[in-house]
Amino acid sequence: MDTLDSQNPSLRNAPMLPDTGEPGFGVYVHWPFCAAKCPYCDFNSHVRHQPVDQARFTAAFLREMEAMRALSGPKTVTSIFLGGGTPSLMDPTTVGAILDGIGKNWYVPDGIEITMEANPSSVEAERFRGYRAAGVNRVSLGVQALNDRDLKFLGRLHNVEDALKAIRLARDIFPRMSFDLIYARPNQTVEEWERELKEAISYAVDHLSLYQLTIEEGTPFFGLHKAGKLIVPDGEQSAVLYEATQEITEREGMPAYEVSNHARPGAESRHNLTYWRYGDYAGIGPGAHGRLTQGRDKLATATERRPEGWLEMVERDGHGVLDQELLGYQEQSDELLLMGLRLKEGIDLVRWQQFSGREPDPKREEFLLEHGFIERLGNSRLRCTPSGMLILDSVVADLAC
Repeated sequence: MDTLDSQNPSLRNAPMLPDTGEPGFGVYVHWPFCAAKCPYCDFNSHVRHQPVDQARFTAAFLREMEAMRALSGPKTVTSIFLGGGTPSLMDPTTVGAILDGIGKNWYVPDGIEITMEANPSSVEAERFRGYRAAGVNRVSLGVQALNDRDLKFLGRLHNVEDALKAIRLARDIFPRMSFDLIYARPNQTVEEWERELKEAISYAVDHLSLYQLTIEEGTPFFGLHKAGKLIVPDGEQSAVLYEATQEITEREGMPAYEVSNHARPGAESRHNLTYWRYGDYAGIGPGAHGRLTQGRDKLATATERRPEGWLEMVERDGHGVLDQELLGYQEQSDELLLMGLRLKEGIDLVRWQQFSGREPDPKREEFLLEHGFIERLGNSRLRCTPSGMLILDSVVADLAC
């Protein structure tokens, strides 16, 4: 398939391709607009009180794709991800044009994973059917909580009724779906979280992203936390909540395949696996990041974050890239460790050694092995244990030295 033509039913109905275990090549497109800014969110999202000129932004996405294609060379796409912001604020025709543009710049086989993020407050059955007709075959819903009190605390525009409606629609229309929940919320007990998590699993989803609430600088929650008006669970309580999460999801057939992501076997996010396996990906849109192999090096790209500034840059220069850096083997080996050890499958040691030019430091590895923080899988792979996942940053720092 050379383009994602929404008039061709085979593109909509092709069975999803299985995971090959390879890093792959992904295309990420960032829609930066939201209906409201949540108080915990430090993502590149912006509220506009006038309608967004979707046609103008679409033309800019398509133009920047051409620039990224020139950097990447010919590639076979293994996944596409429409993130944000709130991509479900886009018209289905906008989504279709973006997907068609990707198909014109790279080879897109039938059945690859094409994910779109959506918020329950912006879900309509007709729009969902339009996204499906455009080629989207997986939706990721920003549910965040399953009680109205905490949804209000988190600044969400939807209530539980809206969330359940969105889950039902997504389950009926898309072959695959996921939704996000935030836990370790103020005053949340282990028992409350266990009930909420079991309820989430009961909705017949095949993937859940479960994130602990973090206080990010520059957000309203940061100011409240600094003033002592917002108290989140301490490290010990957070660890108890994390361990309860692992136990319940494992028992219910949705084990963690990454620190915060859980799936039934075969339903893991192909696109996110590309990040964690340190594959290449093109980042398109305001504030998007990319990694593109250039010979022995890897080109790291980052675009202008301000939507209107990015738009002007693309219209003037053909792209909105502000920063480009060639990463040598040492930087690549560090990034591979940082990303790969988040995965239950761990890292391919041969590949890491190709980047780093060495084996892990024997003394540091022995220390981590003896304390049960890492383990070897044969001679070719190394991964964190459940205990090691709790101190992942420290494990990565030790192995990178």
